[in-house]
Amino acid sequence: MGKMIEIRWHGRGGQGAKTASLLLAEAAFNTGKYVQGFPEYGPERMGAPITAYNRISDERITIHSNIYEPDYVVVVDETLIGSVDVTKGLKKGGAIIVNTSKSPDEIKKLLGDFDGKVYTIDARKISMECLGKYFPNVPVLGAVIKVTGIIPENEAIKDMEESLKHKFATKPDVIEGNLKAFVRGMQEVQG
Repeated sequence: MGKMIEIRWHGRGGQGAKTASLLLAEAAFNTGKYVQGFPEYGPERMGAPITAYNRISDERITIHSNIYEPDYVVVVDETLIGSVDVTKGLKKGGAIIVNTSKSPDEIKKLLGDFDGKVYTIDARKISMECLGKYFPNVPVLGAVIKVTGIIPENEAIKDMEESLKHKFATKPDVIEGNLKAFVRGMQEVQG
C-alpha cells in the first residue's frame, strides 16, 4: 500500500472527537483520497473516554481494523494523559497534538520517555472566543490539518465552510464562529 497516514483520537464523550475524525475523513475524501473514519466506544456516556480513528491514503485502503501504530495521536482532553497511554504504539518519528494551554515542552514532560514531536493548541480559549462555548473539536481539527499536511489548508477551509453550511443551514452565526475557530486552530498550533 502507498503512503497512508493513520491517526488515533482520544477524547471524552461530548467533546466532538468522533465528529472531528469524521469531518477529517470527509474533507480528505473530497480531495480525492481514500479514507476511513470510525469511533470505538467504551461505556457510552457523556464524559467517558472514547477513541476514534482515521486512515487516509492515496491508494485504496484494504486494512479494516483499529489503528495500533498511528503516525499521529490527537488528545482532545489533556486530562486523559496519565489515565490513558496516549502514546501507546505511536510510530517512531510520530507526533502528538494535545488540546491544552500548556506549552509543548510542558506536555512532553508528562509523556514519559516519548521522544516524538509534541504540538499543542489551546482549543478552549479559541472556542470560547469564537463560539462563546467550549467545543474543542473544530480548533483541534484545524491544528491537525496544519500539523499533518494531509489536506492543503485552503482546500480544508473551503471544505469546512461547505460542511458547516450544510450542517448549520439555519444558524449562520454558528457557521461563522466555527470557521473562525477552525482557521485559528491552524494558525495557533505550537510545536
